[in-house]
Amino acid sequence: MGKTWALMTHLHALAGPTLTLIYPLYASICAMESTCKLDDEQWLAYWIIYSFITLFEMAAENVLYWIPLWYEAKLLFVAWLVLPQFRGASFIYDKLVREQLLKHGIRLHDHHGHGRHGHGADHEPHVLRAEHGVH
Repeated sequence: MGKTWALMTHLHALAGPTLTLIYPLYASICAMESTCKLDDEQWLAYWIIYSFITLFEMAAENVLYWIPLWYEAKLLFVAWLVLPQFRGASFIYDKLVREQLLKHGIRLHDHHGHGRHGHGADHEPHVLRAEHGVH
């Protein structure tokens, strides 16, 4: 039983970084090198949501310590976010993040004429602006 428990502990320790960082990093690089915009959206959405999760965990660290199976629940949620069968990150971004941006009058400005690989000296960043704010 001791060796089995040690193996399970090591696998558990590897599952988190692999699922939350290593696989998303690899998939993000593949997305950047592909011509498909859909995978770019999935992985940008993932990193936005993962950043929110990380900030939440930092702020609520003392409380989360007392919640049983928080880490395991987080891993299941992240699996749903990253696995291509579910595309959870895109779903959450569309249903929560984008909806909140629109609700609060924040509009994403797209700079037309810049291709996916047109990141030269003339590249302008995408900007978030308030609908009723200064343009």
